[in-house]
Amino acid sequence: MSHAVLIIDDEEILAKNIRLYLTRHGYEARAVGSGEEGLATLDHFNPDLVLLDLQLPGLDGLDVLRQIRARAGHIKVVMMTAHGGTSIAVEAMKAGAYDYLTKPLVLSELKLLLDKAIGQERLEGALAYYQSRQAERSGLDKLLGESPPMQALKRKIQQFVEAEARLTEGEPPAVLITGETGTGKELVARAFHFEGSRRDQPFVELNCASIPASLLEAELFGFERGAFTDAKARKLGLVETAHGGTLFLDEIGEMEPALQAKLLKLLEDRRLRRLGGLRDQTVDIRVIAATHQRLEERVQHGLFRSDLFFRLRILHVELPPLRERGEDVMRLAQAFLARLGRRYGRTGLRLTPAAEQALQCYTWPGNVRELRNSIEHAVLLADEGVIDVAHLALCPALQALPPRDEALPSSADFPEDGVDLEKLEQRLIVQALRKTGWNVTRAAKLLGLSRDTLRYRMEKYRLSAEDT
Repeated sequence: MSHAVLIIDDEEILAKNIRLYLTRHGYEARAVGSGEEGLATLDHFNPDLVLLDLQLPGLDGLDVLRQIRARAGHIKVVMMTAHGGTSIAVEAMKAGAYDYLTKPLVLSELKLLLDKAIGQERLEGALAYYQSRQAERSGLDKLLGESPPMQALKRKIQQFVEAEARLTEGEPPAVLITGETGTGKELVARAFHFEGSRRDQPFVELNCASIPASLLEAELFGFERGAFTDAKARKLGLVETAHGGTLFLDEIGEMEPALQAKLLKLLEDRRLRRLGGLRDQTVDIRVIAATHQRLEERVQHGLFRSDLFFRLRILHVELPPLRERGEDVMRLAQAFLARLGRRYGRTGLRLTPAAEQALQCYTWPGNVRELRNSIEHAVLLADEGVIDVAHLALCPALQALPPRDEALPSSADFPEDGVDLEKLEQRLIVQALRKTGWNVTRAAKLLGLSRDTLRYRMEKYRLSAEDT
């Protein structure tokens, strides 16, 4: 595919030579002699790039540049002039020029510049494509589930997004998403971004636990050439890359205290300085953080800064574990079954009643992620279009809940005056803890809970070994 270049220059011989040179190298080139003619040519020629002389009869080059930027902002403009100067270059770049060349031109250098500009255009087009793909796969409608906890979660996100839309000045407040591993914290972060006013801007994510602490600062804030031994060239950090959009910091609880201080400064001042840099830069970002850890406990143990915790927690969303979402388990299972069946060319798969009961009775310590993996395993191994319990690969060691029929007392055994569920739950927790010598991990297994959930319940009821 050839790319179109419009040459606007009143020097006819030079314009002709440029046109012939570019044509020989695969470009579709056209030359005109004035700014007015160039603007008139834009609509029907539709160039990818314009070579524009600064000194023109009638409209000068800067006026033409401004009109091109106003009418067709996607077209890259390279300015040309025989009267070079820093002030002119600065003015042209401020007006929106892609680059600036001084006459006499070296045609081979001109071609290199055009190839670079066209390459950047392809990259921008690819980024726009992937941004649209991200948007299609994100949003409130991608948060599957109709259980009361999920409905409450969606309402809360919608309220935050609507409040953000009414924001008249400044950046939107930070968001902290908490919940057990596998509950879908990244999906919620994407919903905040792609449902909000920044949906067309970058969504940049970083898992703070996936990068060594020594490299995390450089990844976030970037560095200048020579900042350290291997810094051969300047590198933009993810904060700068997210300018205008959202920076999502997953597993924020793993961040080292020293870097927490720099993140706090970024949130307060909206300014950053690259490693080895001499000046601060202003950035416009909204920060969303997520963690499966209880940050309150890390604050108490001096592992997480309290000021950063409260700065991140302006908007707080806690995701419900899958075991508390009732019929959402089967809704999600059927959705995964349909999606993964299409992916592997195995449509029409169905679950046996025993498999459905196993899915509903299982405690799902890995939450939605574990459910999806279990369904994918079953899709790959199922025979004759039927998925049974054995295909699901549930972990017996974590299957702590008895079948529902055995878990509930019969109506004849139910107390006439009813029960106090909270007291019953508290009593069961104490019995499990006593049985295991107050070993929280083993007690959680007996109760069919995750360790974090049991600790939450213990704090809720203020249980400790000294009190019992």
